[in-house]
Amino acid sequence: MTAALETRGLAKRFGGLVATRDVSFRLESGARHALIGPNGAGKTTFVNLLTGVLPPSSGQVLLAGQDITALSAEARVRRGLVRTFQINQLFGDLTPLESLALAIGERLDRGSDWRRAVGGRALAAEIEDVAARFGLADVLDMRTDTLPYGKQRLLEIAVAFACRPQVLLLDEPAAGVPEVERRDILAAIAALPGDVSVLLIEHDMDLVFSFARRISVLVDGALLVEGEPGAIAADPRVRAVYLGEDGHD
Repeated sequence: MTAALETRGLAKRFGGLVATRDVSFRLESGARHALIGPNGAGKTTFVNLLTGVLPPSSGQVLLAGQDITALSAEARVRRGLVRTFQINQLFGDLTPLESLALAIGERLDRGSDWRRAVGGRALAAEIEDVAARFGLADVLDMRTDTLPYGKQRLLEIAVAFACRPQVLLLDEPAAGVPEVERRDILAAIAALPGDVSVLLIEHDMDLVFSFARRISVLVDGALLVEGEPGAIAADPRVRAVYLGEDGHD
């Protein structure tokens, strides 16, 4: 069966530094998959290779079986590979309504003319539907930089979702979010449609183990182990390199 997203022998070298080491990875269709690893493991480099921010030194990236290795980040978004960022990339002086309209307008080739994008009844309805899905209906007309940080993270996920992704990469969506607001992040992620394949990159182990059906562990730019959450939690190699344990009870 064709994977939603796949890498084959993906590597990235910066001079003598090997940041990604021949990673072969599969994200299955409809997956709820998490990528974890200690600081410096190469997670950000790997995601940048997946999304076209960085070109690989060698290897391939395939989306639904099609080689997208040479495509730009923008072209990958148009193909349905969409990401959020560890530090949000929102425009603080726009409202959620405007940000969602921009995303939908770009998807429909209406560019930055968000006023024209929201002028149609169907488009306005889509914005309302996305806002309701992510708990943003009551803040649509507020400036983004005045929103609680949890709402800003939800807006970033909502904007990504408005691009109609086949594959959604969530880069630490709960980073910096107060504990009381993390429940909303988890609920929104858990409610994503089953036809969207999701890769979560996250340090919050509660979020990882409550969300993921499969987990990959990256260490020193290479995949150490992959499996179901229970197996990962019990693996002594993971406990040694990621949780800082010595592998002994």
